[in-house]
Amino acid sequence: MEELAELRQLLVSGNTTEAIALIDELEEMGRKAIIRNIESYLIILLAHLIKHQAEQRMTNSWLASIVNAIVRIKKLNQRERNSYYIKATDWDDYLEEAVELASLEAAKEAFGGIYSVEQLSERFDRDRVLKIAWQMLELTYQNNSKDLPRAIRKFIERLNIL
Repeated sequence: MEELAELRQLLVSGNTTEAIALIDELEEMGRKAIIRNIESYLIILLAHLIKHQAEQRMTNSWLASIVNAIVRIKKLNQRERNSYYIKATDWDDYLEEAVELASLEAAKEAFGGIYSVEQLSERFDRDRVLKIAWQMLELTYQNNSKDLPRAIRKFIERLNIL
């Protein structure tokens, strides 16, 4: 709110150059906040995929969280009709960063939390988890929000992980 008051003052005083600079700064702050939210859902998605692969099972709760995470990522990521905060080709760095945090989350829950992150990492294929997550993220570009939950469930069924 402080920034909006400053913007108003800059506009009232006719200082359009600084006002435009402040608008750019506010837009960047908003973009970063959206990406942080996307990253939090990405961690949830990866944690459930790690738990699934480590425990070789899928609960209804995990499935619901996976579907919810993907749908939320789509909604947050989409700017305008065909414009995105994170392009389809730019997920690798986000996935690589998120998988480490997701491993910590998964270790708290998988097998009742008895394994350390290092021990749990021996029970799942990191590259396969990242590949599955990337394929699920691709679905967000190929499906509208209404059809996306069904597309995710079908994708999971095809992987035979239910």
